[in-house]
Amino acid sequence: MPEMMTTQAGDPGAFTSFDLSRVPSPCFVVDAAKVEANLEILKDVSDRSGAKVLAALKAFSMFSLAPLIGKYLAGTCASGIYEARLAREEYGGEVTTFCAGYKDSEIDEIIELSDQVIFNSVAQKDRYLAKCQAAGVDVGLRINPEYSVGEVPKYDPAAQFSRLGVPISQLTPEAMQGVNGIHMHTLCEQGVQPLMHVWSAIEFKLLPYFKQLKWLNFGGGHHITRADYDRDVLIQLIKDIGDKYEIEVVLEPGEAIALDAGILVGEVLDTFINEKQIAITDISATCHMPDVIEAPYRPALLGEAQHGTTYRLGGPSCLAGDVIGDYTWPKPLAVGQRFAFLDQAHYSMVKTNTFNGVPLPAIALWDSRTDELKIIREFSYADFKDRLS
Repeated sequence: MPEMMTTQAGDPGAFTSFDLSRVPSPCFVVDAAKVEANLEILKDVSDRSGAKVLAALKAFSMFSLAPLIGKYLAGTCASGIYEARLAREEYGGEVTTFCAGYKDSEIDEIIELSDQVIFNSVAQKDRYLAKCQAAGVDVGLRINPEYSVGEVPKYDPAAQFSRLGVPISQLTPEAMQGVNGIHMHTLCEQGVQPLMHVWSAIEFKLLPYFKQLKWLNFGGGHHITRADYDRDVLIQLIKDIGDKYEIEVVLEPGEAIALDAGILVGEVLDTFINEKQIAITDISATCHMPDVIEAPYRPALLGEAQHGTTYRLGGPSCLAGDVIGDYTWPKPLAVGQRFAFLDQAHYSMVKTNTFNGVPLPAIALWDSRTDELKIIREFSYADFKDRLS
């Protein structure tokens, strides 16, 4: 198993022509044209397969694009009460909520906000089943297929001792009482073949329950909009399942909506030498791109050179490990010079934090078709202070 995830960033596309000086630094810049192109692909998959496609807010919740997303997808999936509120307030369509553990103090509102509530354990399902049934809300149960296709153990929901889902070996008629749908999420930035393998491994184990099920939710992690994804195979799989079992298949892409649709613009603050060239930037791995440390992975740099001067880029925080990686420019860097990391719209914006009082990046929306640019939001000291006491 690899210890570091490989970046899935594709071609920089229209960002090769974007003037990085047009926005404040640091700043997320999202291309509405690329988001719409991804949504068109997802809508085509839905139309041709009959699957319901929901936007995973945990990966990309830029709600200024909610009207655009609503034109193409059936709704959203939320990971808890705040995302469920955001989904209902801004996005429209259906709302499916899954959480590894629900609170008594929140479950009534979650049921009110949701069309489907998915439970992580039989105990929680049983605890809240009557409330869901009384509200006419579909009840889902997340399963652990006990079949691993994850490339990195940290991101493998079927890894040993996983806290996510009921092990499929523990499913019984009693456990399935009142359940309208099965949910599973086994992939992470993967193509269709791993999904095929998982389905082949578990299909026969679900046979006793298909007559009671209304839907089967394959969760997220599907890189459907990536250029090398075999969408025809996915479409045929979904059609086969739907026809065979008279059941609706649900997909919950998150990254696929914003794949290659955003960059994070930064600026060089200082350079010096400590055995190798070091550059301090206003982008912090720990504050602005936590997955660089958590995954970990090396984000792709816009226009990185094959030969030239290589710098170790680090953020402005005091964390010794606030290091983004080693990158090469054709010429030595200058203080004030702009640069950008690719594919930062998903799982970066939603994870930013203000550790050390490092300012949050601004958020801009660009349309590469018209070159229209709008600064959606800039953050201030108040955004930092209001989280403290």
